[in-house]
Amino acid sequence: MIWTGFGRTATAVAAAAIALAGCAATETGGSPAKPRSAEGLRYLGQPLLQDIYIADPSAHVFDGRIYVYGSHDVDGTTPEDDLGSHFEMRDYRVVSFDRIGGKPTVHPVALDVRDVPWAEKQMWAPDAARKNGRYFLYFPAKDREGVFRIGVATSDRPEGPFKAEPKPIEGAYSIDPAVFTDGDGASYMVFGGIWGGQLQRWASGRFDPNGSNTDLGRNDAPALTPRIARLRDDMLEFAETPRPLAIVDEAGKPLLAGDHDRRFFEAAWIHKHDGLYYLTYSTGDTHFIAYATSRSPYGPFTYRGRVLAPVQGWTTHHSIVEVGGRWYLFYHDTQISGRTHLRNMKVTPLVHEPDGTIRTIDPFVR
Repeated sequence: MIWTGFGRTATAVAAAAIALAGCAATETGGSPAKPRSAEGLRYLGQPLLQDIYIADPSAHVFDGRIYVYGSHDVDGTTPEDDLGSHFEMRDYRVVSFDRIGGKPTVHPVALDVRDVPWAEKQMWAPDAARKNGRYFLYFPAKDREGVFRIGVATSDRPEGPFKAEPKPIEGAYSIDPAVFTDGDGASYMVFGGIWGGQLQRWASGRFDPNGSNTDLGRNDAPALTPRIARLRDDMLEFAETPRPLAIVDEAGKPLLAGDHDRRFFEAAWIHKHDGLYYLTYSTGDTHFIAYATSRSPYGPFTYRGRVLAPVQGWTTHHSIVEVGGRWYLFYHDTQISGRTHLRNMKVTPLVHEPDGTIRTIDPFVR
């Protein structure tokens, strides 16, 4: 369902989002973000931080406090390309809030690539989880052969610092790990991304260094989908072999690779509401955050619509979290820099409709 109108409830949600714009914080006193886009549109929300670029925000609530784990964008020297080589992130920073709209705390470096024995570069979108008083930071990075792997680091504090395990998680590959913990305590990792995320090079089960740079090149075949695996009780390895998450249409047929408006690209995230599992993800080159639903975390997930319309900037990446009985979407755009690899995070209310759909959010006030 695409939401384009401003009914009474919609207006209230938009007003709440605009109110959150007032919580934009300056870490070190930088220039304020531009209030309007190049097209003259007013942004729905304002950056939560002004002078540090945090993208791909994965939000969690631990002991009543909001913690956001994201990519720390830096302005490197690598030329821009379609594989994201210019996204040169080297460490992770954690940002925390006592409430939505509260003043952010930017914590010291949580993990640096130099402290990960197996990793060389490009510490892309991470996620975090907690179990038995320990905190786990899951992250992708390229090894010294240029292959994206997924590792884990641990800490006794939600903000870190984290200590990385000496090797990546066995059986994990590609990018964008996100961990969902169900009501029974079982935790699952969803992961993967095509193009620069290299998922297409793992289609055979082994990495193909000469594989496609984009997808499998068959628009009439089922699209590549994220992988899922249940984690062991120690949260450090998989308890099973990862399997694809099927994303199907209303007739139960797999979404096809040529269906760019709906097919999976990257940034998978799972949350649960009223007994229904929601798989949300980025469509990449069409710039939507889409969603599909299932009665099982293993799917199949049926496509339902869009969570977020295209933001300013090429990439779109998000998380969905419940805070104090209300749901919120954390996302990023390029309002401050206007450059695709220097992104700022934002937050806005999210509404689940009674029929299980999610009200689509426009990142601009029109």
